[in-house]
Amino acid sequence: MILCLDVGNSQIYCGVYSGDQLTLQFRRTSTVRSSSDELGIFLRSALRENGIAPEDITHVVVCSVVPDTLYSLRSCCQKYFDLEPLIMRPGIKTGLKISYKDPKEVGADRIADAIGAMKLYPDRNLIIVDFGTATTVCATTKKREFLGGNIIPGVRLAMDALEANTAQLPSVEIVPVRTSVGRTTVESIQSGLFWSNVGMVKELVARMSAEVFFDDAPMVIGTGGFAHLFDNENLFDAVVPELILIGLRETLRLNS
Repeated sequence: MILCLDVGNSQIYCGVYSGDQLTLQFRRTSTVRSSSDELGIFLRSALRENGIAPEDITHVVVCSVVPDTLYSLRSCCQKYFDLEPLIMRPGIKTGLKISYKDPKEVGADRIADAIGAMKLYPDRNLIIVDFGTATTVCATTKKREFLGGNIIPGVRLAMDALEANTAQLPSVEIVPVRTSVGRTTVESIQSGLFWSNVGMVKELVARMSAEVFFDDAPMVIGTGGFAHLFDNENLFDAVVPELILIGLRETLRLNS
């Protein structure tokens, strides 16, 4: 079995594959630094509670946008699973041509998303919208070229910024809304968060399509924690919440 770990700024998103079948998904907050022992005990306990023996894990693959966690995670895998994890970093095989000016700058999560998307939808131009702590909108070509894209404050990050930096604006539940005119402070924040993201995605997809794909329209894929928030807005051709886990599983295959 393969344990895939996506370490984001807010959560560690974990998935277990048995062959090509994703059999388990679970999450842990990553906002507090954890020791290798805390991570190891959590992972083994979560696996056991879901009917998977930790000893059945044969590979661990990791992508992280939080460099401080990598030492603890690597030590955790060595101590609690007796495994050396495959960590997504410059130099590993991805099957991608990365057209960034400095390829080492591209976040491992964006690369994993692209690998997962190309595994599911080969020979297609793709725009991938990932709603995480930051929202990323990235373009890849049918020739497996990662062109780059955009990084925007995420939905929850925008809400937290409003709450933290204003005197009277509260934290609100992030929900889909049907009106653009909020009639209370809470409704106004919810409406602003929702429709600003709808407009942002539509504008960036249109601009990126015209700029780099011309007459060969891309497929638009939504992923990340808030992707389903926009199910009724026709923003995406497909929503794949586990896209990054698919990318991590494929990265392991490429490097085996």
